[in-house]
Amino acid sequence: MQPSPFIGELVGTMVLILLGNGVVANVVLKKTKGESSGWIVITAGWAFAVMFGVFTANAFGSAAAHLNPAVTVGFAVLQNDYSLISTFIPAQLIGAFLGAVLVWLQYLPHWKATEDGGAKLACFSTDPAIRSTGANFLSEFLATIILIVGIVAIGYAGTSDPEKGGIPSGVAPYLVGMLVWSIGLSLGGTTGYAINPVRDLGPRIAHAILPIPNKGSSDWGYGWIPVAAPIVGAIIGGLILRSFSM
Repeated sequence: MQPSPFIGELVGTMVLILLGNGVVANVVLKKTKGESSGWIVITAGWAFAVMFGVFTANAFGSAAAHLNPAVTVGFAVLQNDYSLISTFIPAQLIGAFLGAVLVWLQYLPHWKATEDGGAKLACFSTDPAIRSTGANFLSEFLATIILIVGIVAIGYAGTSDPEKGGIPSGVAPYLVGMLVWSIGLSLGGTTGYAINPVRDLGPRIAHAILPIPNKGSSDWGYGWIPVAAPIVGAIIGGLILRSFSM
């Protein structure tokens, strides 16, 4: 099998979810080495997951390494080029589902050891700290705008001469990881900062079909928000950036 943008997005997103949801499982499931280690661990783990997901996507053929339909849509709006959507988003969704299955396998004995169904769902998908449709949508919407603007700003700095303040080639994945870390620390406490439709949808599907003991509801009543709000945020973010001709 040859590297390709489809394979790169699939494998990169799989690594993103394996490491990202893996750190959540390490923190919230019972009898793990990281049990109850807290929000800082989760946000740091997700930042590293993004960074290594990007590097992996690059290695397997996706130079763009979006790993996120919101990023794909945001760049499509910004560049007025929608050609990648039909290839990237299916690959991202498949990768997210497979990554969630790997998390399930990695922590296999711990599902039974954990009684709280909500904690089990948290290892797959997001949920709000305070359930309020409008506020939850707004949180994901704003956080995704910051994600899109931040990624474009990092890329813009990467086109500048390093001797004049631009960033050296190869540094961007580290900075995108730091951006996601910042979003998690500053904006993630309301909804768990999905900011990525497949990061939530693929694992939520996995939660629904996997044989997890006493798993409880997959909470599909909330599940549309972390899909729709990031897409709307990405569209607005792309339009904002386009208006400045970035």
